[in-house]
Amino acid sequence: MESRCSDVPTFPRKRITSWQSLDSVARRDSQLLSLTQIDSIGNSDSSSQLHWFAMRDLKRPNAKIMAWQDLTQKGFTVFTPMKWVTTMVRGKRIRREIPYVPDLLFVRATRAELDPEVESTPTLQYRYAIGSKATPITVRDAEMNRFVTAVSNAPDTKYYLPKELTPEMLGREILIIGGPLEGYRGTLLSLRGTRTRRILVELPGIITAAVEVSPEFIQLA
Repeated sequence: MESRCSDVPTFPRKRITSWQSLDSVARRDSQLLSLTQIDSIGNSDSSSQLHWFAMRDLKRPNAKIMAWQDLTQKGFTVFTPMKWVTTMVRGKRIRREIPYVPDLLFVRATRAELDPEVESTPTLQYRYAIGSKATPITVRDAEMNRFVTAVSNAPDTKYYLPKELTPEMLGREILIIGGPLEGYRGTLLSLRGTRTRRILVELPGIITAAVEVSPEFIQLA
């Protein structure tokens, strides 16, 4: 795989267990934080264009090595939303992080780099939009950067799949005026019986994170 050199990216160091090391990211991808936007692979005429690909891992959740771990070890930049669980191991309660959606991961790479991995790994697949088998789903750099920044700085992120969010759960539109998400406009999560303020940060059509935000950073939009 081609090596690229750059400055260390500014993703937060907290809660980045699903990423390869920041130094490895820096060596691999000098455009990791680029705000150049690409809607889909169809807009690029080259298999060497970098994208955030939404992918599917068909391995069993208890597999020794999941796709996000395997690809990370191979030098790819990988992200998967994580959650904390408590399990019993040899009579002891162990708290650990596991993927929120076992078969969901995002990989920053080119088609030229990823196609051989997909072809050689039957359990690794691109995700496609409904009704389309030609164009893999990709996420814009700015959207992924904002999402990762939000969940990496949140002590207790809640995740929702598209069908799990109902209109009743959507609160007021707000503007964040401080903290890691300063300048972000979004919707508050509205749930009965809770006083915690959470803003919804979305990867459209894939997954939404409900991230706790301090009231002092909230301004009505």
